[in-house]
Amino acid sequence: MPGGRILITQGQRAVGNCSEVVIATLLGSCVACCIWDEEAGVGGMNHMLLTVSAQKTGMCNMVGVNAMELLINDILKLGGQRNRLRAKAFGGAQMVAGLSDVGTINAAFTLEYLNKEGIACMGHSLGGTTARSILFWPATGRVLQKTNPSEKPEAPRTIAADKGGNGIELL
Repeated sequence: MPGGRILITQGQRAVGNCSEVVIATLLGSCVACCIWDEEAGVGGMNHMLLTVSAQKTGMCNMVGVNAMELLINDILKLGGQRNRLRAKAFGGAQMVAGLSDVGTINAAFTLEYLNKEGIACMGHSLGGTTARSILFWPATGRVLQKTNPSEKPEAPRTIAADKGGNGIELL
């Protein structure tokens, strides 16, 4: 597999088995699960969004399980062994105050899935209110996370009215 950067977005996944491969994504309320088998030098990352509406209809687990199983199966096809898989999870932020906290749903699903499947979670950065950029080296499990602090909107500036006449008459 050739080296290089692979960018994934919502609903996508990528795998690699080369030390030069880096998988990248940008997360808000979505969760990325990085799973790898270091001994085989193979791993992958997915980018999941499990919506509140999916949770209400019972589809949340089906969508999440499908996303995780597809990623794991891709890793196994490249020589990984399920009993050696390790994971790290990122994302799940609450990006808009006052709206449903879908990030918490995504984070909870991910940790619960890993626990039920016996995949050790070696670390995670979940929740909060800021976006994250993730770089993942699938052959080794190395992850670089950069948080992207949200900028607070500035209050509108008040422009002082001109006290003197400027020759303009407003109608």
